Amino acid sequence: MFFTVLERSLSLAQHNFGTLLKTGWAYILLLVALNFAIGGSLMPESGFKTVSYMTEPVAAADEGALRALAAIANLLVGFSIAIAYVRRILIDARDFPVAFGARNIRVILNQIVLTLIGALSLIPLVIVSLLLAAVTAGIGLLLLFLAPFIALMVVQRFSVVLPASAVDDPLTLRESWRATSGFGWAMAFAALVMSLLAGFLVGIWAVVLGVSDGLMPASVLWQQIRSAVFPMGTMLILVWAFASLHATFYGLIRERFAAQLGLRQEDLSKAEAQKEAARERARKALAGAQRMNRR
Repeated sequence: MFFTVLERSLSLAQHNFGTLLKTGWAYILLLVALNFAIGGSLMPESGFKTVSYMTEPVAAADEGALRALAAIANLLVGFSIAIAYVRRILIDARDFPVAFGARNIRVILNQIVLTLIGALSLIPLVIVSLLLAAVTAGIGLLLLFLAPFIALMVVQRFSVVLPASAVDDPLTLRESWRATSGFGWAMAFAALVMSLLAGFLVGIWAVVLGVSDGLMPASVLWQQIRSAVFPMGTMLILVWAFASLHATFYGLIRERFAAQLGLRQEDLSKAEAQKEAARERARKALAGAQRMNRR
């Protein structure tokens, strides 16, 4: 199960990178414009010493506050990209290129709740491991080492509410926990690998932009562009990795529900075909009625 979940997540991500760009193109432009404007306002006269304004040392409190607001704005846009991406690959939704509403707020609130669950899971584990370390150093240190992974497993079992909220499925935290029974460690392992992959790709992205200085003519404009596209690319990588991961989780539990109901894949396909046939008959009937009205 460990490798099945990971393989399906990687396969989904690999085959849907184009889908990410198609569904998120408007948000990508928004990210570039947002970061270009903020980076331009924070750019010193001597230019940036690092790849982006986001990676520059904080020189003043107001710069730190503006950078924090920029990070929040990037996250909000990133959530919007993730929602559009998940909706396209799960239910083939074709929403307006830019949208922000109750659905986005639900997903963001669920993410905040998951973050709190992770913290509340990690803190007691760390406390217990430190107490054990005072008595039996080996067991305590082992638990301290495993504590983040255990907390990650807990969070991932609840995390199916994120793609569910994106597709307007009223799945609750309790239902998510029950539905992922037996998947917890595999989900945590897949999340860990996808996190490492995302971190590696972000590092590659930073190196590519850093090397570009030697390929592009030195100019203030290029520094501003480079500064803007780094957080944009970083956000795309994170969305691509984690939205694909959680879409896979959602697909797995829906397959489990279908199996529990005694439905096979053939049954699901047959039901979809029947629905499509009914829609086609309805369209033909409507077209016939319209022709009669014109006569």
